[in-house]
Amino acid sequence: MPTFQVSLVSPEKLLFTDQVDQVDLPGTEGDFGVLAGHAPIIAALRPGIVTIATANIRERFVVLGGLAEFSGEELTILADNAETAEDFDLDALKSRIEEMQEGLAKQTIGDELDRAITLLDHYKSIQASLIPTTAF
Repeated sequence: MPTFQVSLVSPEKLLFTDQVDQVDLPGTEGDFGVLAGHAPIIAALRPGIVTIATANIRERFVVLGGLAEFSGEELTILADNAETAEDFDLDALKSRIEEMQEGLAKQTIGDELDRAITLLDHYKSIQASLIPTTAF
């Protein structure tokens, strides 16, 4: 399978750089995947999970927004905030979700409330993706 170069950068550090087979991204217009040969694209990212696949290895990163640019040969992900899924603080996320839920009661109906609900949904989605499930 053809590969392409990916760099995932947060303001603090370079989190990942390597040749990969596929990257799945949380775009503001919906999730999308990038493979070698994908058309050039620039996309805004919403809070969510970036999955990077190489051969049989899949690495996951939590991003809280940013931009992704694919030039046709290289994908650069400029995250507002990013961490590996293993290092992401689920307790802090849970506390943030609780604060956001409490804040919704104080919002008036309108665009601000809609944005707050959407952001809360994204954070809950991250939480659901990272909490291990128990097999029965």
